[in-house]
Amino acid sequence: MDTLAEQIRNGGYEPGQRLPTEPEVMAQHGVSRTVVREAISRLQAAGLVETRHGIGSFVLAPVPSAGELLAVVTLRDVLDMLELRISLETEAAGLAALRRKDEHLVQMRNAVNEFEQELMQGGKSVEADFQFHLQIALATHNKYFEDFYRHLGTTTIPRTRLDTSQLSEEPSSDYLTRTNREHADILDAIARREPEAARAAMRMHLTNSRERLRRVYERNQNAAPATANS
Repeated sequence: MDTLAEQIRNGGYEPGQRLPTEPEVMAQHGVSRTVVREAISRLQAAGLVETRHGIGSFVLAPVPSAGELLAVVTLRDVLDMLELRISLETEAAGLAALRRKDEHLVQMRNAVNEFEQELMQGGKSVEADFQFHLQIALATHNKYFEDFYRHLGTTTIPRTRLDTSQLSEEPSSDYLTRTNREHADILDAIARREPEAARAAMRMHLTNSRERLRRVYERNQNAAPATANS
């Protein structure tokens, strides 16, 4: 029944659209009325639908203010976001190594390959980057990791707000190649079902990004007084 939530979040149902009736959902998914009602209750709690008694359940429009409040707009914001991601995604990687299914590995590999292809075409590979980390969240089978990642969307990827590859001391293509190589290391650990290795690879991946940008941030902070006095 998580399929309904997935379809709503992916735009399968438009805001204002009525969901299928209970009997229709029961027939489509082969589940009981109790399961359907519990699923609808979860969708209501998540703010995805509202139920109008005697009429049906309707998809709600997403709330834009949450994304705006959490938008990453400065280098300091990027560092703070990475600090949060290190805390959450390190554990997510460990859980994914324990709980992942083969289909999660397929999607992670697809994301790594798409990242590489976009990089060869001169792109920033933001969507592929996001999808890789989202698949890890899904592989935890903990809806709160998934909700966190879907809620923030691609704002979790620093270069959606700042061109961090240009801020790095290494060339842009090298920066992104290194990023995807780190993705591959995380994937390998998850595929081997080694939670500690997965945690270590994720922590290294995000910490490397944070440290590269921290050096830029500190350099800019140290240069600011001199600029003001010139």
